[in-house]
Amino acid sequence: MFVLELTYTAPLARVDELLDTHVAWLNTHYAAGTFIASGRKEPRDGGIILAVGDDRAAIEQLVATDPFVVNGACAYGITEFLATKVAPELAPYRQELPS
Repeated sequence: MFVLELTYTAPLARVDELLDTHVAWLNTHYAAGTFIASGRKEPRDGGIILAVGDDRAAIEQLVATDPFVVNGACAYGITEFLATKVAPELAPYRQELPS
């Protein structure tokens, strides 16, 4: 699993111009089952996405397609972690430690 941290690199006015295309991009990846939660940070200087996957390179390629990135409005930090303990509602995403 991955924590994707967006940090805006453009003024909020530019971020707001791109917001609809960014949300459409999010919706595509929710429908594909890759994203399970997202939202803006407070203060509003970026956002967070929880993404499901085992392949960091694939996640890196995916975030490069975000309209915010394509248009130079944000940068991503990517943190991979093993979700070994989860709430019951997230049981399908529970991971095992490697042996």
